[in-house]
Amino acid sequence: MLTPTGRRLRIGIGGMAIESSQFCPHRTAYEDFRVTRDGELLDRYDWTQPESDLADLVEWVPLVHAVSLPGGPVERATYDRIKAELTERIEEAEPLDGLVYDIHGAMSVVGLDDAEADLTTAVRAALGPDALISAAMDLHGNVSRAFAEPLDLLTAHRLAPHEDAWETRERAARKLVERLAAGLGRPYRAWVQVPVLLPGEKTSTRLEPAKSLYGRLAAVEALDGVVDAAVWVGYAWADEPRCRAAVVVTADAPELARDQARSLARHYWDVRRDFGFVGPTDDADGCVRRAVAATARPFLISDSGDNPTAGGAGDLAYMLGRLLANEDLAGGRVTALHPGITDPEAVAACFAAGVGAEVTLSVGGRFSAGTGPHAAPYALTGTVTALEGPAEVPEGALRGNPAYAQGGRKAAVTRGGVTVVLTERRTPFHTRADFGTLDPTAYDLVVVKIGYLEPYLHDIAADWLLALTPGGVDQDLLRLGHHRVERPLYPFDDEGFEEPDLTPVLLS
Repeated sequence: MLTPTGRRLRIGIGGMAIESSQFCPHRTAYEDFRVTRDGELLDRYDWTQPESDLADLVEWVPLVHAVSLPGGPVERATYDRIKAELTERIEEAEPLDGLVYDIHGAMSVVGLDDAEADLTTAVRAALGPDALISAAMDLHGNVSRAFAEPLDLLTAHRLAPHEDAWETRERAARKLVERLAAGLGRPYRAWVQVPVLLPGEKTSTRLEPAKSLYGRLAAVEALDGVVDAAVWVGYAWADEPRCRAAVVVTADAPELARDQARSLARHYWDVRRDFGFVGPTDDADGCVRRAVAATARPFLISDSGDNPTAGGAGDLAYMLGRLLANEDLAGGRVTALHPGITDPEAVAACFAAGVGAEVTLSVGGRFSAGTGPHAAPYALTGTVTALEGPAEVPEGALRGNPAYAQGGRKAAVTRGGVTVVLTERRTPFHTRADFGTLDPTAYDLVVVKIGYLEPYLHDIAADWLLALTPGGVDQDLLRLGHHRVERPLYPFDDEGFEEPDLTPVLLS
């Protein structure tokens, strides 16, 4: 199959994706990114494969893609290096008909206020004015006008947890191909920000009101003349003027785009006070006490304030201290597994000592020391019970988890009934494979640095509590100290909040 021009489309693929907490002391360096190019980049996606129905229509041109586990702001030199390579490869690949722009939307860079706008402006300049750009984003991204203006299509996940992340990328690609293959020009995009900023743990699409709000998007998209509809909740742990919810409806008829965007924005604003945490909450000690007393096993606790997959440092030993302060856990009458505190020095000490050795370690605070009492290292004496070498990236892992942890040894240390997993690199524990030789279902409690539970954790949890712990992604936004977000903004301002102007701006 050929396009109306009689040739295959040439569409580039590239981007830079990370979620960055400005309240996290960690700084993201180049080595924290997985950078893919050439065939390895094309292998990330099912729809770029030779057996795809798009193969005869599109020549996919791999540029460069960089993705990192969420963390602190990106070092400026790292950002400049990746930005330069992306724009240079775009220029070298010309002519391109379009670009699938695979990003996140909540990247913070040291010295920049709107990193995605800066990057997108440079990408547009390198690509030229005629090629179309289709952005695939996380719904926790921020969508400023300066960022949205150079784009032609932009869409976001419709599920949180993001079980549709790869469907979002495919939707962005297919919408772009459809438009180019039909010879259609740039569509209208109706953009409006909503003065609400909520953490992801209050906006899960498993629950109302997000379930109904996001549930509307497919129906809006199905309307004759609508290309796409997307809602972003924004990223709560950055402190920039762009941080707030946003709606974009893309259509060929400007009034249709405006009307649907206005309706979605009004829906969001009207239900702003109805959002609640995705699960029952308590402080750290309350969660531990309730979990120990419960009969449901395993009982999961989220250490939400230090969640590395939301931008936390992942090095806080705060929850470890609270676990061992409980007499039943310290005495071994109840067992708990607590992965994974990032501490390369402690891991090295465990490997030097070997399995079965008693070790005395200063655990945690490698990034966060000095940022508050919750960041103090914990003096741990225990027995090394497991050691694991660097994990190999399994076949297909790039498609299943683009931020799959590379390298990184792990060491398990047990004291009383508590086994803590120390990691060499910041590492999420979301899937069964992440736990290695340790079986989380064999413990009474499993305390994970996460917010809402990812599917595997959700499935094994006999019961669950969300611990409102301190850290770089503290769920209590009011105690974090935002001072650069645009006000008024809910929930920072509530009583006496004047009715906001939710009139969409038409981007053409």
